[in-house]
Amino acid sequence: MMTVDTKTDTKTDMGTDTDTARTMRAVVNRAGGPIDGPESLMDARVPVPRGPNGHDLLVRVEAVSVNPVEVKVRASHRGSRDGILGYDASGTVERVGEEVTLFRPGDEVFYAGDITRPGSNATLQLVDERIVGHRPRRLDATDAAALPLTGLTAWEALFDKLRLTRESTGTLLVVGAAGGVDPCSSSSPHGSRA
Repeated sequence: MMTVDTKTDTKTDMGTDTDTARTMRAVVNRAGGPIDGPESLMDARVPVPRGPNGHDLLVRVEAVSVNPVEVKVRASHRGSRDGILGYDASGTVERVGEEVTLFRPGDEVFYAGDITRPGSNATLQLVDERIVGHRPRRLDATDAAALPLTGLTAWEALFDKLRLTRESTGTLLVVGAAGGVDPCSSSSPHGSRA
């Protein structure tokens, strides 16, 4: 997993919801195919997202991480428009939709985004508050961006699939502990030991 600091382009003017002339920096995927293809990953200026509306947060992205899902989505992209990849990210809430109850502007957050929406490899991203968490105070933006997908995968394996609880006892052997999921699964929030 690789994390990238995206604190550049902080002078972007977000404008208003009806002002589509405002742009921001993003890394876009134009052609899919191999990573070394000429239009696989390109720096571009794209319109600032409109909104937020409903449960959406407009997040100023500070750090992102790269995961296998992005490699697969990028390789298979055959769309007619630029695709903004990036799912794991951390940043600061700029604005909130009218139905948001969990966050307010200025909150530091982290999340695994939605594959059906433009991703986090951009200055600003719209993300549904229901898949966002407050960034742990002990983590900086880069460390927090490395957690969402691996943390969710470990959580689902331990608590949804294996159905571990606070009362669970015994030893759990995690095999193949080379990726990002193992550190999350071997240091679960319920105090298990690896």
